[in-house]
Amino acid sequence: MKSERRWAFLTVAILVVGALLGAIYGPSVRATTSSADDYQTAVKQFTRVLDVVQSNYAEPVDVDKEVYQGAIPGMLRVLDPHSNFFDARQFALLREDQRGRYYGVGMIVAPRDNHTVVMAPYVGAPAYNAGLRPGDVIVKVDDKSTDGLTTTEVADMLKGQKGTIVKIVVTREGYADQLSFTVTRGEIPRHSVDIAFLIKPGVGYIRLSSFNETTDHEIADALKQLDASNLDGLILDMRGNPGGLLNEAVAVGDMFLEKNQLIVSHHGRASQNHSYYAVRGNQGITVPLVILVNNNSASATEIVSGAVQDHDRGLIVGETTFGKGLVQTVQPLSENTGLALTTARYYTPSGRLIQRDYKSISLYEYHYERKVPDHPTEIKLTDSGRQVTGGGGIAPDIVISEPKLNKFQLELFRYDVFYPAEAGVGGFTRFFLGERPTITHDFTADDNVMHEFRNYLAKHNVRYSESDLAENLDWVKRKIKQEVFMSTFGMQDGFKVLLEADPQVQKGIDSIPQARALYQNARKIVAQRNGGSLDQP
Repeated sequence: MKSERRWAFLTVAILVVGALLGAIYGPSVRATTSSADDYQTAVKQFTRVLDVVQSNYAEPVDVDKEVYQGAIPGMLRVLDPHSNFFDARQFALLREDQRGRYYGVGMIVAPRDNHTVVMAPYVGAPAYNAGLRPGDVIVKVDDKSTDGLTTTEVADMLKGQKGTIVKIVVTREGYADQLSFTVTRGEIPRHSVDIAFLIKPGVGYIRLSSFNETTDHEIADALKQLDASNLDGLILDMRGNPGGLLNEAVAVGDMFLEKNQLIVSHHGRASQNHSYYAVRGNQGITVPLVILVNNNSASATEIVSGAVQDHDRGLIVGETTFGKGLVQTVQPLSENTGLALTTARYYTPSGRLIQRDYKSISLYEYHYERKVPDHPTEIKLTDSGRQVTGGGGIAPDIVISEPKLNKFQLELFRYDVFYPAEAGVGGFTRFFLGERPTITHDFTADDNVMHEFRNYLAKHNVRYSESDLAENLDWVKRKIKQEVFMSTFGMQDGFKVLLEADPQVQKGIDSIPQARALYQNARKIVAQRNGGSLDQP
């Protein structure tokens, strides 16, 4: 009976997805467009093929896998790179990301040497309060051994309803016996604002990592915390931000643009054209703005960056963004699954298409090589008359690439020298902290620390030369300090150490006077164009 219901659902899933494609994309999807009879015929043909495969294939067939990971994704893949089907677990994770919260113990775990290792408990979360620390190796969850389990399976075991108890057993460097922790699960926020602080006197820094249902409130709180109206400049770091909810991107744009300025528009064949404007406006926050982006900045990040650039509200610094300007409408399906289907395209205020070409290249080239057109497909003008290009993501006003790791640095990462590791090679920080329970914010990787670091490399047969170490000494000391701070004080303190020598951040700080001049000039030009005058901010 259960298998029959399962088969029925799979058939319905194919039918629903096919019908949606036909309704949105019309005659070009031949097998799903003519009529209900055509839909039924196509589904019957599919089920016949699946039935033959299930009955005659050389090995047992996992029908769920064949449909969830094969048939439906394959059907969507011929349309574009971003239409996607989510199985029940993937859809639940998507909703967690959108809501900005989940229920569990609150820590990042990762695979190391066939074990699941705690990378970073969130400061103040149940795991942190219970005493779990970076480098702890999880060996049991609720008396069940983690041997042979993937990190994903262990993470799922740690999640659960708010207020429930989970028992976690770990091994820790410097302790002969296993340590046991009883943790009460709680609501864990997925913050979109990772950190907000004064990176130097008068200059604020906000790291925005996603766009979820709490983003606008988090940005507003960060601006209030930094007293943005009195800042000399603001760095909004959206490097690696994959995007998220459209309405949250519009809300963030609204906070920096002036009232009634266009933020973004989208239109598609079957979706109504819609334009989004700043409703409240910046409320007097005219601080010079620099936005940091890179190749992994996408979607909602590109909406905000494009709007700021087109209105000359600030400077974009870093690398060209990903180029994802397709609007996905998320449709819940049966069995807790979901479908994200492209229904329109995003355009910046100047009319630039954000989306990068994907039809003339392979999916690999699109996703991993990030190929962009040899020549701009569009040239538009900003409010002040500057030329900007479209059709290939958002190109920065000031290009500065992220430094590449050299051979020696890559070798240290290959051996997991800095990261927590279970045993053997890797985990200098875990080894170092295991014997030093007290670390203060005055910590630096001095000569004594470097002496221990050399001994550690020798003990674990990590080959290096003194010239290698001398050439990379500042980088090594900074990595040690970063990992020690992250393990001792939390992710934010570790991240601050990383920013100290970040060339893109430094370039952003240096560009603040240019951002101020750009914004002032644009406001003057727009005021003159409208026949009025304007006091400079």
